[in-house]
Amino acid sequence: MNANAIALGVNRGWITWRSTNSSREGLFNLFFYNAIPLVFLIVSRDSTLPGTDIALGAKLLPGMLALMVVFSVMGTAYYLSTEREDGTLLRAKAVPRGMSAYVVGLAFVAVMDVLVSLAIVLVPGMFIVPGVPVGDLGMWIGLIGYVVLGLIACLPLGVLIGSAIQSPRVIGGFGFLITMGLAMVSGLFFPMQDLWGWVQVLVQALPLYWLGLGMRSVFLPDAAAAYELTESWRTLETLGVLGAWAALGLIAGPILLRRTARRESGAAMEARRAQAMQRT
Repeated sequence: MNANAIALGVNRGWITWRSTNSSREGLFNLFFYNAIPLVFLIVSRDSTLPGTDIALGAKLLPGMLALMVVFSVMGTAYYLSTEREDGTLLRAKAVPRGMSAYVVGLAFVAVMDVLVSLAIVLVPGMFIVPGVPVGDLGMWIGLIGYVVLGLIACLPLGVLIGSAIQSPRVIGGFGFLITMGLAMVSGLFFPMQDLWGWVQVLVQALPLYWLGLGMRSVFLPDAAAAYELTESWRTLETLGVLGAWAALGLIAGPILLRRTARRESGAAMEARRAQAMQRT
């Protein structure tokens, strides 16, 4: 991948992100859905974890930030499915270095989604939630590191979902429900200790649990680790699992996208367009 392909991909990603979020509907969705976490933080402002003086909002905030990273997965899946349907992927396949630029564009859109969501929630959240270590350089380094690892680890899942599911509407509906369901059982908002043992084992195989654990470790004091599954932050395990998923993502992501592009044809695109017209 050369500099020209990267520049084309960044430009394409910026155009895609801007066109999606500059419309009235896009702006409403951007601010409305990111305002919901702020409401929960305000409501829980004066609550604390049982037996401690740690603010409940301080535990919820990192879970919300982790969830925003994971929602970028669904955004990637939605964009990919939509662009398979409208022929964008087919056109990228036909242009020299088009697929390289397309990959960069998808990644850029995901990064922009996460950065804007983090800014909308994190900046007010630091003032709403007491006890957030704003002046701690280690917190910022940890936050940036886990966001980057989480994005690299989760983006290939978005490519896989967008490749497997042809309808953007299905991704928008069921994808949201599945993501929220995983968030509920991954300890982002509720203790995992209350779940069945087999659910705990299954969830720990996925990156969402570890991303949430890592986020909590940089936001919360050491005493809060007592509320975790093993009563510790398991930093080495967190970095290891997320690093393994990230390595898998760097290898599998481009392969999945190339295989998806190879299956694209004019006839397949027209068939999907006809199905979309029937739905409308």
